[in-house]
Amino acid sequence: MQHTSKMFNQTKYKLRNTHTWRMWAIYMVLAANVSAEQALKQACPSCDDTQLCNCSSMGLDFIPPGLTGKITTLNLSHNRIKHIRSQDLQQAVNLRALLLQSNKISSIDEDSFRSLGKLELLDLSNNSLAHLSPAWFGHLFLLQHLHLQGNSYRDLGESSLFSSLRNLSSLHLGNSQFSTVRQGNFEGIELLDKLWIDGGNLSQYEPGSLKSIKKINHMIISLRRINVFSAIVRDLLHSVIWLEVRKIKLEVENKSLVQNSTLPFRIQKLTFKDALFIDEYISQVIVLLKEIISLQEFEAIDCVLEGKGIWDTKKIASSGQNFVETIKVINVMIMNFHLFMDLNGMESQINNVKSLTIVSSRVFMVSCKLAKHFSSLLYLDFHDNLIANNRLNETICENAWPSLQTLNLSQNSLKSLKQTADFITRLPKLINLDISENNFGEIPDVCEWPKTLKYLNLSSTQIPKLTTCIPPTLEVLDVSANNLREFGLQLPFLKELYLTKNQLKTLPGAAPVPNLVAMSVRRNKLNSFSKEEFESFKKMELLDASDNNFICSCEFLSFIHHQAGIAQVLVGWPDKYVCDSPLAVRGAQVGAVHFSLMECHRSMVVSLICVLVFLVILTLVVVGYKYHAVWYLRMTWAWLQAKRKPKRAPPKDICYDAFVSYSENDSDWVENIMVRELEQACPPFRLCLHKRDFVPGKWIVDNIIDSIEKSRKTLFVLSEHFVQSEWCKYELDFSHFRLFDENNDTAILVLLEPIQSKTIPKRFCKLRKIMNTKTYLEWPPGEEQQEIFWENLKGALKS
Repeated sequence: MQHTSKMFNQTKYKLRNTHTWRMWAIYMVLAANVSAEQALKQACPSCDDTQLCNCSSMGLDFIPPGLTGKITTLNLSHNRIKHIRSQDLQQAVNLRALLLQSNKISSIDEDSFRSLGKLELLDLSNNSLAHLSPAWFGHLFLLQHLHLQGNSYRDLGESSLFSSLRNLSSLHLGNSQFSTVRQGNFEGIELLDKLWIDGGNLSQYEPGSLKSIKKINHMIISLRRINVFSAIVRDLLHSVIWLEVRKIKLEVENKSLVQNSTLPFRIQKLTFKDALFIDEYISQVIVLLKEIISLQEFEAIDCVLEGKGIWDTKKIASSGQNFVETIKVINVMIMNFHLFMDLNGMESQINNVKSLTIVSSRVFMVSCKLAKHFSSLLYLDFHDNLIANNRLNETICENAWPSLQTLNLSQNSLKSLKQTADFITRLPKLINLDISENNFGEIPDVCEWPKTLKYLNLSSTQIPKLTTCIPPTLEVLDVSANNLREFGLQLPFLKELYLTKNQLKTLPGAAPVPNLVAMSVRRNKLNSFSKEEFESFKKMELLDASDNNFICSCEFLSFIHHQAGIAQVLVGWPDKYVCDSPLAVRGAQVGAVHFSLMECHRSMVVSLICVLVFLVILTLVVVGYKYHAVWYLRMTWAWLQAKRKPKRAPPKDICYDAFVSYSENDSDWVENIMVRELEQACPPFRLCLHKRDFVPGKWIVDNIIDSIEKSRKTLFVLSEHFVQSEWCKYELDFSHFRLFDENNDTAILVLLEPIQSKTIPKRFCKLRKIMNTKTYLEWPPGEEQQEIFWENLKGALKS
């Protein structure tokens, strides 16, 4: 038992030790990962938790550690990296693009790219690689784009570098020292979209080296040696579609380019760029190229032609038919262009040409004899040359260019629009004409044009206005950049109108162009356009009114915000539509500006406020009249004035025994009965009557207050007439403020007829209170009772 227990303890100790070591190992791995991630973040901050890791131009001389499977794009270009180690990219298993161009890489471990099975783009261009290894690319099964140009290798090795790159689509290789291409270098590649070889010093080309590639859509090769050019052309006759040759000097040999080659050929387009052509070899070049019967398009770009056009036209004509349909000559320098021959004898070689472009090559004319033989030509582009009106008569003579449909004479030396139109009338099938960027300056009232003309470009021709010289048959008209101030031509068939960079302040009228579908008024002086203007173009699908100085008025903004589908019609919306004024919104996008109701309808709001104020005042007047507000105000004013006076006049100022307040309807009783009874009594009472004792010219309120203050008592003669009288309202009730505010017994009420206190208006609140709380005298109908009435009244006046 003791031995068993000891063994158990030893086993337990070993297990604990093993567990400890495992935890320690996990900790070390995690610590290393954390340390590596920190190092990566420090070397390249943009790599933190993103799929795109941009470490370009950071002065790195090594690939930063800590790259993980999260990264799909790694840009290490323009650094100082010299060596790529096996472990540098081992963890970046999900890379799709690896950019290492413009470093100093001179060596790469053979299995450095082994883990990059998902890589699609690899750029190793412009480094210092002296040799290339097939092992680098052995596991890049999904690679589509490979850039190896600009290094220092002289050849591609003895075997194929690219045999495992079954998905390769574009390949760029070569450099200034690249000199040799061997058979087998391109084994394994069957289809390329683009192959670019920088072979300026390529001197050794083994025939058949490129034949293994079944199809190349576009091949660009820089060459100087004509023998290499001939060998490559022979290999590519059945594979390449577009061959572009650069920097070659065409001093060709008499050896056929299609020697021992079988039909059909695949090459359709041949381009020479930065090439040198010499008169003495031109004829042989044309003869050799004519052997490639599949060739349909020929281009010469940025080339130099030495000579005067003295070609062996008989040799060219006897070599057979020319199958090229498209010729493009762009920026070709002819040293003595003014001495260049008219190419007589070449007429038989141009019958099949359908498109001819000669641009920026100082062409000043084409001989009438040659022009007449372009029987199949549909498209002619003489843009940016030296053709003037006097030479245009020769270039477009009678029966020249008989099938021509499109003519571009823009940026030449044409001066007279009328002459130009007259010469162009000789082209009976012309549909499209571009004569822009010629300095016409004036436009006649009437011109003759081909009846088939549908497209006319007169932009940048300095014409000051538009006249009926413009043909009515047009479907497309461009008169941009002419400082035009208006447009009102009747063009019933016009579908597209371009008025960019003019001085228009409003949209053109829709009635003269009822079929307009698209219009550009960009960079004019438009301030706005209305809903009516916009909707008048019934068929409008596109309107470019961008880059104008819009006045963001309320009407314009209302139209913009509420017009359905305007965003689909306006080109460049909303970025190119900016407010110029008011100043508060200058620079803001039109679609983002919103004004308040007050800002947009100031006059209407002010008018509405005035109407509301008037209604309020009218309402107050009506309410005040109904509820006697004026009375209360006047009473308040009188009361305030009375408050400033002594509450009781001194005895010496008392002039009357009573101030009598009564209605005019009760004046007969007051003046004929009461006044006679009281003023003829013994002793007589002195009464104050407004008719008799008020001071003339004095304000009635002051008369009332003064009379009350100078009377010991105030005698109210109450009746139905009294409580309904307007005069009493403004006479008696002004006195109530002072009278009743003193809380004394100076008031004597005499009722000529029975009245209920509830019939007294509410404004006589204190009078109603007195009638409810104090005794008053009633005028009796009987004579005996009237005696008692007078005695009681006299007693009240004496009290």
